[in-house]
Amino acid sequence: MATNSKTISSWVQKTPGVCGGDACIRKTRITVWGLVLSRQLGAPDARILENIVGLTPDDLEVAWDYYRRNPAEIDEAIRLNEEP
Repeated sequence: MATNSKTISSWVQKTPGVCGGDACIRKTRITVWGLVLSRQLGAPDARILENIVGLTPDDLEVAWDYYRRNPAEIDEAIRLNEEP
């Protein structure tokens, strides 16, 4: 799948009141920061796809691309959500 800014902006959504307004995958409550954290903790894409029902390889590609474009936002979301 070729990603571009239009695809990313329509595929990754921020909705007030849903997951704290964090970036989520296409009308779900699957956060980009959660996917990125899973990958940082060593989970391969195949394992992430097995563990999250309805998630597709294209969803992951868009999430990784969103993170490449917005690392400060996602790193901050991880930090805030991992604090005790």
